[in-house]
Amino acid sequence: MTILVTGGTGTLGRLVVPQLTAAGYDVRVLSRRGGVNADGVEHVRGDLLVDGGLDVSGIDTVVHLAGGAKGDALAAGNLARAAAAAGVRHLVHISVIGADTMPIGYFREKLGAEQAVRASGVPWTILRAAQFNSLTYAVAQKMGGLPVVPVPGGLRFQPVDERDVADRIAELAMGEPAGAVPDLAGPTVYGMGELVDGYLQSHGKRRLHLPIRMPGKVGRAYRAAENLSLVGATTGTRTWADYLAEKS
Repeated sequence: MTILVTGGTGTLGRLVVPQLTAAGYDVRVLSRRGGVNADGVEHVRGDLLVDGGLDVSGIDTVVHLAGGAKGDALAAGNLARAAAAAGVRHLVHISVIGADTMPIGYFREKLGAEQAVRASGVPWTILRAAQFNSLTYAVAQKMGGLPVVPVPGGLRFQPVDERDVADRIAELAMGEPAGAVPDLAGPTVYGMGELVDGYLQSHGKRRLHLPIRMPGKVGRAYRAAENLSLVGATTGTRTWADYLAEKS
């Protein structure tokens, strides 16, 4: 089998691709600039934002991991059409918990991407995951650099380790199309203050907290836990504390 991975050089892709090659699959990594073929991986050029600019002929499974702040729905639509035209047998897509509930542009883009995959006619699997530990760390690092840490009330997260997500994506890519599979979240729910405090403590620092209220629809959605998956989700094995211990 040949598997095409978009976003194969990104945070998640760098963890997924070696698992696929180790399992004996022929792996192609799609990017706009291409790359140097090595370790059983072939790099191919293509632009997900250009309709008709993708060649996925000869591909059995597409694993769509590429994403960004904008353009996800467009990219997924272009990829889905190309996959359908080429007779791809399985399209695996990574999305985010709350894609259909959070009133934020990023989440709407993720929902649009999901809809494109579902409507493609290609048998599909979609995994929604929580925010990665690495992203949570970057946010906590920035907030921890402030003299006083603003802490929005009701803002909670279930950070998941990207290695746990990579393991699940690789498993799904090597299996049969499964539709919408259970969400994947971290094993613990944290308030924003707890996440930042964990980061600060791991670096021997302390900061004052400033409680604030997040207004509007976004604030209401967070307070209603629309960004969380509290029932029926699969949980990863690595906690935020584990991640901090590794980074310190």
